[in-house]
Amino acid sequence: MACPRSFLILLFILLGWKSAIPQQPILNIAAIDRARILRAANQYLSEQPITITASSSARSAGGLHDFFSEADYWWPDPKDPTGPYIQRDGMSNPDNFVEHRRALMRLSVQVPALVAAWKLTREKRYATQAVSHLRAWFIDERTRMNPNLQYAQAIHGRTTGRGTGIIDTIHLVEGARAIEILKHSSVLSATELGAITQWFKDYLAWMTTSKNGIEERDEKNNHGTCWVMQVAEFARLTGNQELLEYCRDRFKTVLLPNQLAADGSFPQELRRTKPYGYSLFNLEAMAAVCQILSTPQDNLWTFELPDGRGMRKALSYMAPYIRDKKSWPLAKDVMYDDQWPMRQSSLFFAGLAFNRPDYIDLWKKLPADSNVEEVIRNFFIRQPVLWVN
Repeated sequence: MACPRSFLILLFILLGWKSAIPQQPILNIAAIDRARILRAANQYLSEQPITITASSSARSAGGLHDFFSEADYWWPDPKDPTGPYIQRDGMSNPDNFVEHRRALMRLSVQVPALVAAWKLTREKRYATQAVSHLRAWFIDERTRMNPNLQYAQAIHGRTTGRGTGIIDTIHLVEGARAIEILKHSSVLSATELGAITQWFKDYLAWMTTSKNGIEERDEKNNHGTCWVMQVAEFARLTGNQELLEYCRDRFKTVLLPNQLAADGSFPQELRRTKPYGYSLFNLEAMAAVCQILSTPQDNLWTFELPDGRGMRKALSYMAPYIRDKKSWPLAKDVMYDDQWPMRQSSLFFAGLAFNRPDYIDLWKKLPADSNVEEVIRNFFIRQPVLWVN
């Protein structure tokens, strides 16, 4: 006799099931990714931490420990070369200062890979190396980063930093998930864990109360999605139940109603000069929000608005164009069009949540890693073994 679904959920809880929601089909992600993870982690064992204090820009209004970046699509004005920059949407200025962003991306690549290797092997050397990065970024007074992005995505001649710059710390999301897993190692002491957790508490406070943070929260496109994704994961790490509930409510009452069209597309992303890449990016962030926040009692994956809009429609819209990009009905992205799609975590998470083996099969066929900096910058979940049990 088949067990009722409610009984199965109770059984999972009693047996210590830790995934946010019951997930089918069962997938041995550890076996799929083991060789890839260990190959990367073994390389990173010999690479020392590099934080934002290793580089600086004279154009930054902040200090040595303040993260600084410049808005990608802003360029010198040919009519006034020394004056305020002008915008060229979708076209990245190669002369912008990007070293702090590169350091943060390096952290986001290396720490999750090292922690994934520790999770698979329980070899202490991987955890030890991961913790060395965490100490440098969040504890050591000589090298740590201040817990704010006040000077992110500045625009020469216009602003010393913007709310949209907060998107640069999407690269802390998988790192936060890795920190949570490291709680179970003997390498990260209680004192160190407390200091790291305090850093994220301080950053959350800044994200949720500062002028820049509030501006980013209220953005109507992928920036607003990424604000919720970050706040949700950092709240999970720090145990902030109030913010977790706030993010669940914001997903239902703000993100889906304002961003998702009836056909499952994201109109705010489609109007950009990189409609394919931006649609994938926002879908990745939406999927991460669902994965972080869903519980058996409040499953964001299956939540739908009264008119039927929800994550099922979002995946149904985009999956065919991931499977066959040539069928994409809109213009090609103005840059990096040939680099997408990657092994999109939205397919992986949705395949589990909706019991869609076809999504999982498609996910398996796509490239898991890239050496292209723009892809690394816009592809922020790389170690699914950290996200499921």
